[in-house]
Amino acid sequence: MIFTKTEIQGAYLIEPNFIEDERGYFARSYCQQEFADHGIDFLPVQSNISYNKANHTLRGMHFHAAPFEETKLVSCSAGAIYDVAVDIRPDSPTFKKWIGVNLSRQNGCELFIPAGCAHGFLTLEADSEVSYQMYPAYTPGHDRGFHWNDPDIAIEWPAKPQVISARDDALEPLAEALA
Repeated sequence: MIFTKTEIQGAYLIEPNFIEDERGYFARSYCQQEFADHGIDFLPVQSNISYNKANHTLRGMHFHAAPFEETKLVSCSAGAIYDVAVDIRPDSPTFKKWIGVNLSRQNGCELFIPAGCAHGFLTLEADSEVSYQMYPAYTPGHDRGFHWNDPDIAIEWPAKPQVISARDDALEPLAEALA
C-alpha cells in the first residue's frame, strides 16, 4: 500500500499495490502493521456498505459529536465517487480545510479519514457501492452534519447533486452545527 499525506492533518490517500496475473489482481486493502508504520492507530470494529442507484447522488456532510468521533477508511467497490473530508477540529492547524479524491473500483484507492472530520461523497456513476471500515462502532444519537454547499467551506463538487435526502439538504452551515 502506498500512503500519501493529504492537506488535512492525519488524512491519507491510500493506493493499492496490485499483484496481477491472468486471473486478475490481488491487493491488500488494510494491514494494521502498515498503518502503524505510518503513525496511524486504527483498528476497525465495524464495516458498512452504501449502495447508490443514481449518478450524482450526494451523501453528506456527516460527522459524530464528541466524544463519539468516528475514524473511517472509505473505498468504492463498484462504480466511482468523489469522496470529501472536512477537518472540523477547531484546534487543528487544518481546521475547515477540505479534500476531495476520486475513489473507484478501477483505481482501488481508499481515503483514511481521522476522527474529527466530516465526510460526504458524490457518486460519479450509477450503481456505486461505498465501503467503510470504522472505529468506534456507531453510537445512535450523536449524528451531526452540515450543509454540503456551505459557502464558508466552499467544497468544489465535480457536478451538481441530482439525488440528495431531505435530511442532508436541510442541514445547517458548519458554524451552526458546531455551536
